[in-house]
Amino acid sequence: MTQKHTEVAIIGTGIIGISTAYYLAINHGVSNIILIDRDQPMAFTSAQSGENYRNWWPHPAMVDFTNRSIDLMEKISRDSGNRINKNRRGYALATRESNIDALVDQLHQGLGESANQLLRFHEDASSSSYFRPDKPDWEPVPDGVDILRNRELIKSVFPSYAHDIQSVVHIRRGGDISGQQLGMYMLEFLKEAGVRRVIGEVKEIRQGDDFIILLSSPAGNQEIRAAKVINAAGPFADKIAEMLGVDLPVFHTFQQKIAFDDREKAVLRNMPFSIDLDGQNIDWSDEEREMLLEDSEYRWLAEGMPGAIHCRPDGGDNGTWVKLGWAYNASPANPTWEPPLDENFPDIVLRGAALLNPSLKVYYGKLPRSTHHYGGWYTMTDENWPLIGPMGPEGAFMNCALSGYGTMAACAAGELCAAWVADAELPQYAQGFSLARYEDDALMAKLSSSDKGLL
Repeated sequence: MTQKHTEVAIIGTGIIGISTAYYLAINHGVSNIILIDRDQPMAFTSAQSGENYRNWWPHPAMVDFTNRSIDLMEKISRDSGNRINKNRRGYALATRESNIDALVDQLHQGLGESANQLLRFHEDASSSSYFRPDKPDWEPVPDGVDILRNRELIKSVFPSYAHDIQSVVHIRRGGDISGQQLGMYMLEFLKEAGVRRVIGEVKEIRQGDDFIILLSSPAGNQEIRAAKVINAAGPFADKIAEMLGVDLPVFHTFQQKIAFDDREKAVLRNMPFSIDLDGQNIDWSDEEREMLLEDSEYRWLAEGMPGAIHCRPDGGDNGTWVKLGWAYNASPANPTWEPPLDENFPDIVLRGAALLNPSLKVYYGKLPRSTHHYGGWYTMTDENWPLIGPMGPEGAFMNCALSGYGTMAACAAGELCAAWVADAELPQYAQGFSLARYEDDALMAKLSSSDKGLL
């Protein structure tokens, strides 16, 4: 049996595991690291990312956390000549409601004392103070949130939206990046720093003076002896934790997306990442709806569906692809390596997205054959906060449960976990993202009654 020794073993080479190694090396000079995975880096959950980012959350701790992550992404963007293809057209949250007081209250909760300076209301059609998302450049874009409540203004800025949209909340510190390029940038640095990779599936972790990690791989069984171990195993993080006698409070749901070549130019290239907040009934024909209602297995598709359907152009201003997503699945399930794709999803998400962007109806029944249908596991806690910090036995750490926001939070999550491992100074939000939060009754009561930030 092959045996390797290391100071730190990181289980999982998605963007979270890679980022943790990157910040251990760059911030703390720790490069005696082995990255472990059964496959190539960024090949599983990270490969299914929507690659979007935003700093909008209903709690200040998550706002601070994602703001820090965006700070770090911006540094990498500058240092690399924007290799990560970062733009900042924002998140546009659209609704047919004119009274959005509840949404504004959530913004106040998340932004805290800064809300009055960061919230800008636009009530007239001209609104010369509104910075339009015409260009992808991210540096000149203002921070904060623009709230558009004039239908002429909305039609002018978002001409592809349905004409019944009454309000748009435009989160300005948001947009999209290339998650794959972010991961490759970090991996190239890690390779130069001497960080090693091992391909193999973790079968057992034994504890003694060190952690002994037993792997099986096509090259034969291997044994890795590590002084410290970091669980960054994504949807399998709870399985790794069980090997160390730890029960993580997480569950998993499978969410799907599609991407296709928008040959009909149905979606404008300068449209921000757009979310239809309103629940809806999918746009079926009368005949289709009647058939669905008569089928007990599919009846739910003809009834009320939740909001938060996503649409955005993909590939930059000169690209032609579009991504659609709808995280309506709330059923917990055990993760599998093979994605349990629903063959009906492309038609479901297309018809749902057409409510906000009616021009997408041109693809009803004729999505391009090259359409990419994919999906990934959302691993999350009930409160939808991450788990980052010590985990069970001394020397064991975790960086997991980042549900659908792993790419946008990866830099801050990696930096935070690295600080825990190196016993360095921690940011104010650190304890709240560790298992210690479950001992804070006041915090947990507040989180249980608040919005989960699932967009």
